[in-house]
Amino acid sequence: MGKILKNKQLKNDSYFISQALKEAQKAYKKGEVPIGAIITLENKIISRGFNKCIMLSDPTAHAEIIALRKAAKKLKNYRLNDCFLYVTIEPCPMCAGALVNARIKKIIFGAYDVKAGACKSVFEITNNKNLNHQIEFDGNKKEYLNIECAGIIRNFFKNRRKVKRG
Repeated sequence: MGKILKNKQLKNDSYFISQALKEAQKAYKKGEVPIGAIITLENKIISRGFNKCIMLSDPTAHAEIIALRKAAKKLKNYRLNDCFLYVTIEPCPMCAGALVNARIKKIIFGAYDVKAGACKSVFEITNNKNLNHQIEFDGNKKEYLNIECAGIIRNFFKNRRKVKRG
């Protein structure tokens, strides 16, 4: 029974990461760093977000922050206690701090961010015992489309460098 439930959750996780990847593709098409996020409650999507820093001239307009704002508004509560965040790339320190403050239950991410990741790669904000809330996290698995999630960002910056040179 436990294995069946775990497999069902993994299937749900894969689906929600694919939805976050669709959000990242929206950002890519708009010339934004292609990161997408989904927030769920009881395996239902309650909010979506993609990076809009350039469009909004707002350095805080990361996919996770946009999704957090929408979820909090929908639930009429700044605490998102039983919510899961699905994001294409491991959250940065700013987003990790906001996720801790929102009391997100779990983060599932597509690929590690080896330059600024704040779950495990560079910093360990989400599970820091000195903070008043810790977030469970899981990521960088093929079931979480790690190759696709890393690839969309790699291609975005590769194309940007070509444009700058050319």
